[in-house]
Amino acid sequence: MNLREIVRRHRALLIIGVGMGLAGAAATLAQPWMLGRLIEAVALDKPIAWTVTFIALFFVADAALNAGHAYAIGRAGENIVFDARRVLGGRLLRSQFPAFSRLEHGDVFARTVSDTSIACLVIAQALAQVVTSVFMVAGGIVLMALLDWKLLLATVGCLGLASGGALLLARQVRIAALKNRENIGAFGSGLQRVLGAITTVKASRAEERETEELARLADRVRHSGIRVTGFSSLLTPAMNVGTQLSLAVVISWGMARVATGSLSPADLTSFVMYLFYVVSPLVMLFMAIGQIQQGRAAIQRVTELGAIPQEEEETDPGERRERAAASEPAPAVRFEGVGFSYQENVPVLRDVSFSLPRRGLTAIVGPSGAGKTTTFQLIERFHRPDSGTIHVAGHDTATLKLAELRSLVGYVEQDAPLLRGTIRQNLTYANPGASAEDIARALRLASLEDFVAGLPDGLDTELGERGAGLSGGQRQRLAIARTLLQRPEVILLDEVTAHLDSDTEAALRDTMAEAAGECAVLAIAHRLSTVVQADRIIVMEEGRVRTIGTHRELIASDEVYRRLATQQFAAEDALT
Repeated sequence: MNLREIVRRHRALLIIGVGMGLAGAAATLAQPWMLGRLIEAVALDKPIAWTVTFIALFFVADAALNAGHAYAIGRAGENIVFDARRVLGGRLLRSQFPAFSRLEHGDVFARTVSDTSIACLVIAQALAQVVTSVFMVAGGIVLMALLDWKLLLATVGCLGLASGGALLLARQVRIAALKNRENIGAFGSGLQRVLGAITTVKASRAEERETEELARLADRVRHSGIRVTGFSSLLTPAMNVGTQLSLAVVISWGMARVATGSLSPADLTSFVMYLFYVVSPLVMLFMAIGQIQQGRAAIQRVTELGAIPQEEEETDPGERRERAAASEPAPAVRFEGVGFSYQENVPVLRDVSFSLPRRGLTAIVGPSGAGKTTTFQLIERFHRPDSGTIHVAGHDTATLKLAELRSLVGYVEQDAPLLRGTIRQNLTYANPGASAEDIARALRLASLEDFVAGLPDGLDTELGERGAGLSGGQRQRLAIARTLLQRPEVILLDEVTAHLDSDTEAALRDTMAEAAGECAVLAIAHRLSTVVQADRIIVMEEGRVRTIGTHRELIASDEVYRRLATQQFAAEDALT
């Protein structure tokens, strides 16, 4: 993500705002000069009506221009924040799965919500403040030089010392601000970690330990925040010292020169006013520099997050589905010599080859760590294989657009994640335009028809975080219904019977059988009730396909499958 490009989109409003700020600064700079001329006119007993009128007009113009400047810059800043969050949100959602899985989600939240606001508002407001302040300071110095260059040299000397110290402080503000933003991200990650497992925390009686850990992380934020505040609080006093010193020098020396007649009272009055008019923008300039230093820390964090590797852009999935349907009949899924490793030299899959027919139920079984879930993730192209090829509906997944591939494949995860919202929103998530008939069919196939009909708000019933309000089995069935509504060519079911009671599991077996009559269903299964009814079973061990066959064939011929089946039979007997 290029923040500079985002800012460039709103340059017209920024230019208008800066232009109004500069015009307002010019009106401000004219006021001391006009007041000096007013004093001269009064001293010489000349008419002052026009002079007073012009001064009043400058006052009004100054106020109007400054209001317009503040509005334009503020609006541009909000627009930039909106664009940054929109772009960053899109990049996160389209990021490559391995890169995203390495991020701490609390830190991602802090960068997306807080850092974008700091970075973009500071870019707009602080930079605009720098431009107008520089103009005010430069214009004031020029006019002060025209009034009396000797007093100007004394003023610059006093303010220069203070400015040097302020620059050093601004650098320390940036360093401290970067550390503070990092600590805020760490606190957000720690908070999300415990809130995401709140039941485990309570059941483990770990509230006190986790409270102390959160307090430790919050204390780090506090310390770094105090450090930022400390350095920032020194900026204004540093400039005030220079201001007070220069004011003392100008007034004492200027009055002495007025007494000798080498400087007029009107010019001294104008010079003193310019001194005040210059000091305020100078203080604002260094405060803006301090804000920019803090903003640079936020910009760095937002830019780092925006650089996350991306999946390719998507196009219209409808056209892809037509292209896939028009191709020659081919296996629903075909693996040819596929190898994959999460870490170098630690293979998870080794030379995996198998194919699935376009219809029917296929189960994958094997010991923990055999590579079953990894196989699913490769089909969805959450990861790319290190070797070999994967075909879905006759197309190489390496060359398919992601939208096309994922419109062909429906994936039901083991924990069946749902989103906050209504049952309808979750059900139609992959197919927002689904008809009422299709929705009713999906609910019936997933054995949810009676449950939803019995709810007071039906499909418009609100769910909490991750589907709170439903049982584990209901969440699982809703996730399956969502996938069925997608009408994919292949359905991947990752341990979908794990949270279901026997009655619901029996209904789900019927659902799986009906779905298998329309498309290919590939299910990771440990429970024999799922495996026994499969048209065929793929047995995996240590990342390889050990053998393929039916339940009856494998019981008779494969030692690993027989051991797995025997262990589960024994476990089921122990429960009865």
